[in-house]
Amino acid sequence: MAERLQKLLAQAGIASRRKAEEFIREGRVAVDGKVVTELGLKIDPEQSVITFDGVPVTFEEKIYLLLYKPAGYVTTLSDTHGRPIVIDLLQNISQRVFPVGRLDFDTEGALILTNDGRLSQYIQHPRYEVNKTYEATVTGIPSGKKIRQLERGIILDGHKTWPAKIRILKHKKDTTVLELIIHEGKKRQVRKMLAAVGHPVKKLKRTAYGNLQLENLQQGKYRFLSQKDLKKIFSGKIPFTFSKIPD
Repeated sequence: MAERLQKLLAQAGIASRRKAEEFIREGRVAVDGKVVTELGLKIDPEQSVITFDGVPVTFEEKIYLLLYKPAGYVTTLSDTHGRPIVIDLLQNISQRVFPVGRLDFDTEGALILTNDGRLSQYIQHPRYEVNKTYEATVTGIPSGKKIRQLERGIILDGHKTWPAKIRILKHKKDTTVLELIIHEGKKRQVRKMLAAVGHPVKKLKRTAYGNLQLENLQQGKYRFLSQKDLKKIFSGKIPFTFSKIPD
């Protein structure tokens, strides 16, 4: 049944109806690939695809998964080169979910998947500064000077990176294992940062979103996330409300 677009966005949990109207005016909403900026348009969600900031809007029950992505999988819903995709790892999930952000093909670790476009936007928006923790094995032994450079921020692709938190976990022969915490999510950022100071990455693993950690999750496996888990992503306070999610 056709409903006003702003009402559908509110029903999908994207925002309140009034805020949804602002998003429409700003050109952040599209129907069947065409940006809609006028209010009052009626849409049948069973006949049309609605996207918000490029992310499909779903009207199914919201689910939230934490996957331990292995290296050798692409973080997309399809791949023209025939490579394995992260969705292949999900068993018995009837809802169509999508990855929140990305992990490179050769990077392993924590990856959230959901059908809630709102959560995806909050995790990736710089305003909320959701930290991502990585464990990087690099060539050589970074000096204190180079670590301080990374902590203060360096110039990459013409822009200065935000400050990072870095500590050395251990040394192994001619390699070092570092822990890095950043809240940016630019493509291959951790690898570029470390290569820029002369210590290319040999292995990279994301271990946490905020305080939500992989813990004992096995590679290639996933688990459902509760409200308690989601609060860990945002350091205890979720910036919007959920419904029908176990505590």
